[in-house]
Amino acid sequence: MRVFFSFLVFLNCIVFYGFAQKDSLSLNYQPRSTFIKKQILPIGLITTGALLNIGTIKNSIDDKIPHTNTNIDDYFEYIPMAQMYMFDILGFKHQNSVFDQTKYLLISQFTSSLLVHTLKKTTKLERPRGGNNSFPSGHTTNAFVGATVLFHEFKDSEPLLAYSGYVFAAATGVLRMTNDDHWLPDVLAGAGIGILTANLVYHFKPLKNFQPFKKKKDITAVPMVSPNSVGLVCRF
Repeated sequence: MRVFFSFLVFLNCIVFYGFAQKDSLSLNYQPRSTFIKKQILPIGLITTGALLNIGTIKNSIDDKIPHTNTNIDDYFEYIPMAQMYMFDILGFKHQNSVFDQTKYLLISQFTSSLLVHTLKKTTKLERPRGGNNSFPSGHTTNAFVGATVLFHEFKDSEPLLAYSGYVFAAATGVLRMTNDDHWLPDVLAGAGIGILTANLVYHFKPLKNFQPFKKKKDITAVPMVSPNSVGLVCRF
């Protein structure tokens, strides 16, 4: 539990450090209060997930959950990401280029995966069907990363499409529980980490200027002749 609360402090430090730097950076930040309010839900999910690991309450909850035996959740976690590219192909207006979408998606996935892996190895909580590394749910985290990236890309132009990814992300979390792969706190924390990580990436936009495929500006070469020299003047 100590590791978890250290993790929360770390995330809050990232958020407040970013705001402390906003006067010296040219990035377009949301107002501080607005951004922090939007993180109440994911931080609440992570906190609730951690607290539900205390005692045997998660066992009581699991006893009331119906049980299934399917692997469809292995595919559901990727549907929000597939939706984003499908909406791009269909021509729906989105916030960033496909390259930037992919860049922010990969950064969000890498960061969230690192956090999840660290928490799994540190907490070593037992799964419902046996085995360690239950907390948090990696499938759920990945699904909510994809759903949140999809949301940020289409929230201003296509709200219904933007929220649609959360349906499959939530279904992934539910199936992880009904398949006896995870407890409710694992799923709640995974959802919170996925949402929060993607929110932070889209707020701070790391590697924003990394555009290796961006077209170079045109170069114009103009001959220059003077009594003493001959050369070219290049204009970029």
